[in-house]
Amino acid sequence: MILNGRTAASCRWAAGRVEARGMTVVLIGAAGAAGVLARYGIGLLSQSMWATFAINVVGSVLLGVLLHAGRDLAPEVRDALGVGLLGGFTTFSTFSVQAIMESDGGDPGAAALYVIASVGFGLAGAAAGFYGARAL
Repeated sequence: MILNGRTAASCRWAAGRVEARGMTVVLIGAAGAAGVLARYGIGLLSQSMWATFAINVVGSVLLGVLLHAGRDLAPEVRDALGVGLLGGFTTFSTFSVQAIMESDGGDPGAAALYVIASVGFGLAGAAAGFYGARAL
């Protein structure tokens, strides 16, 4: 049977892809919640900036490991662990790995600019938000 130029088989295939994406979204959401709760729990143990530093360093290490060692994992699992769990745990891990990948890809100048711009604008944005909210 042909429906809007598609065969029934291609419609089933497309529906399967939407279903798979839906499952990926569920996995990312569940893993993200776990990452956020882990970060929150660590934050309850220590209010120090060094706890956040440790979270960011650990997240960077784990995302780097996932980037290399996770090649054999299903894409849904990689996304759940990288985007969900580690993304919820920290965003610094993504920043760090992107800088390494840019440098490893042969553009250390762009990597350096990315790091300087990210840190500079991140600090400027945090300061603007903090002092702007304080002024209100």
